[in-house]
Amino acid sequence: MPISLEEYEIGLMYTIMKMKQQNSTSGQGVETLQSIPFEDEELGKGQRLTKIYHFESVIPPWLKTFTPAQVLTLEEESWNAYPKSKTGLQCPYLKRCCLTIETINKDDNGCSENVHGLSKELLAKRKVEIIDIASVSRDYWSKVAGTAKLDLSEFRSHKSGRGPLLRGWQASCQPVMTAYKLLTMDAPIWGLGFCLEEAIIASQKAVLLEFHKLCFAWIDEWFGMTLEQITEMEKQNELLLNKRFQISSFGSSKQDVKRKNKHGSKKIVEVSNNPSSCKQ
Repeated sequence: MPISLEEYEIGLMYTIMKMKQQNSTSGQGVETLQSIPFEDEELGKGQRLTKIYHFESVIPPWLKTFTPAQVLTLEEESWNAYPKSKTGLQCPYLKRCCLTIETINKDDNGCSENVHGLSKELLAKRKVEIIDIASVSRDYWSKVAGTAKLDLSEFRSHKSGRGPLLRGWQASCQPVMTAYKLLTMDAPIWGLGFCLEEAIIASQKAVLLEFHKLCFAWIDEWFGMTLEQITEMEKQNELLLNKRFQISSFGSSKQDVKRKNKHGSKKIVEVSNNPSSCKQ
């Protein structure tokens, strides 16, 4: 990213907030159930979040007839301790499947090796994917995510003067930082697991590309903001979005109501207290 590590924290929070606004309607989108402080030896101090993603609005009407309500939601539990974070994602309908995303943000141009400190065994299994926000992907998942429409080789920020991002921009750009993400997908379903793992990883790559493209494309909206300002804006946005879900809660499924009633005492996504992996 053509921004500093400190700027990325602001841009990260702003982009998450704005995407929530755009993708959340009455009863649909992202609902935050819990946000509490935590302290961990690996990550340090930060905020632990529990969320539910509602997807019913993006499913064709004819498909809803055949689709269980549990399939239309995704449960997330995350530990955010910038510049590190860890996230666990599960679908209630496929409890055995779990996606874990570990992030370490560094002020370099992507040249660091084994940032996550993987063992030799895991390094042998690891597949490295370089996501360049200046690239224009035209694969299926990128079209679904919308990344094919945004070309940062023609974008220039008025406030920061950064851009356009031309070929090889990482080598000469200052400031510059990299988000190193370790995605671990576990789908132990005979006959379907491998295909499901490949599809989810491919979709996540497209989502990450879109998110970071938008983060830079919206730089003039958040550039110059302080951490205190964006934190207060984020709080107000969460109150507004959760109010939308409360208004529409009469239409929630029994499964949704059950999750909301118990989230204060139990974890929504089955992830260990020490954020290391998803439980099976």
